[in-house]
Amino acid sequence: MVRKRPLILVSNDDGFQSKGVSELIRFLRPIGDIIVMAPDSPRSAQSAALTITTPITFQQTRREVGLTVYKCTGTPADCVKLALNTVLQEKPDLVIGGINHGDNSGINVHYSGTMGVAIEGCISGIPSIGFSLCNYLANADFRHLKSYIQLIVRQVLNNGLPPQTCLNVNFPDAHQYNGIKICEQTHARWIKEYIPYEHPYGPNYYWLTGEMQILDEHNENNDAWALTHSYVAITPIKIDMTDHAQIKEMQNWDWTLPKEED
Repeated sequence: MVRKRPLILVSNDDGFQSKGVSELIRFLRPIGDIIVMAPDSPRSAQSAALTITTPITFQQTRREVGLTVYKCTGTPADCVKLALNTVLQEKPDLVIGGINHGDNSGINVHYSGTMGVAIEGCISGIPSIGFSLCNYLANADFRHLKSYIQLIVRQVLNNGLPPQTCLNVNFPDAHQYNGIKICEQTHARWIKEYIPYEHPYGPNYYWLTGEMQILDEHNENNDAWALTHSYVAITPIKIDMTDHAQIKEMQNWDWTLPKEED
């Protein structure tokens, strides 16, 4: 059988019942056939974590022409691996994570389960994209993302992506955008990350919180600047984390072992 439409594998970290993934399905249906393998409950900030100490199960929850949805007990990366190894009979044309409820720009790319989906697809040699809206509400309004997502998906299907590269796409929390900006990843870090609380019967406990500290806030090429100025931020992300310039620098260091002392 010759497939006439692209095959798109979708997952997320907000769970298979989230509004973001439902809206993503609606946006993608005119473009291709969709397989969804998503966590059975939220798995935010899971990055590329894998389940290795407990078995994973999945269950079909919806089946229509051009659409099949599964819920899975694993992480977002588990979902991609499981779909590629057990469900799909052919390699998908695209892997997509999202639409995430929340900002995954800058340093957040390292923690994001949504980007864990895209990274896992990229590792498997498949063009991959993570989509996020900078709004954490469960009932966030995604309608204004439709034309942009369809454009970006079609561009990737038509042009492809280099090996070891995926896209991190973030949308400002606005109903009108100034356009699309291809960006660098913002240099940033989290600070004031934990709030301590007194436990009445034991040691203090802590909740993760924090503030994003942007280290290159005047750089008009980064994704934080783009989002602040109402642009859709597209950041190409490399899976290869090697610092190639540092290799050359370190090759000039003296690597001679010192003589052992008695």
